[in-house]
Amino acid sequence: MLNVHMIKHFLVVFFILIAGPIDARESAPQKIDKIVILGDSLTEGYGVAKSDAFPALLEKKMREDSYPNLKIVNSGIGGSTSASALSRLKWVLKSKPQLVILALGGNDGLRGTDLKTTEKNLDQAIQYAQEKGVRVILAGMQIPPNYGKEYTENFKKIFPRLAKKYKVKLIPFLLKGVGGEADLNLPDGIHPNEEGHQVIADNLYKFLKENL
Repeated sequence: MLNVHMIKHFLVVFFILIAGPIDARESAPQKIDKIVILGDSLTEGYGVAKSDAFPALLEKKMREDSYPNLKIVNSGIGGSTSASALSRLKWVLKSKPQLVILALGGNDGLRGTDLKTTEKNLDQAIQYAQEKGVRVILAGMQIPPNYGKEYTENFKKIFPRLAKKYKVKLIPFLLKGVGGEADLNLPDGIHPNEEGHQVIADNLYKFLKENL
């Protein structure tokens, strides 16, 4: 007859076999089927059709590649600053995305908002997302030197500093190749036109392919 110790040994082996290696399960890559881009008028696509804004263009490129079911949610609201980051993040997380691209802060810089305030707002949003188990990619912002070189340089440093603190991936500059290029922007010189949004989508596509 089986004694108690033999039965316990049998049960332990049985559960290990059906459960599989714990470490292997924990290290498995997370499936990405929904990405929210939380931003302002740049994300929203001010001045262009929503279908021509970079979130829609990026979704199309990703679907045509190896993510046929991926949904990219355009959560851009014109005029938004980092002050809205946490409250808006709490709302969009109800839709259960696996990844949030945080693309706020540009309006803070254009308005001359206190740099510590901007950093604190973004910090709180990143921390909250991570506490909820949602991956974050931070989009870096840069601004013209309207408030002097020191403010401009210190504003730019906010984003890599937060990325390092929370160990999140950083898009160095959301408007890379677009900012300051007259032919890629609307007459206001701030918001991308259709061609500009295509450049942003191409850049983000390459970034996501390397980092997802």
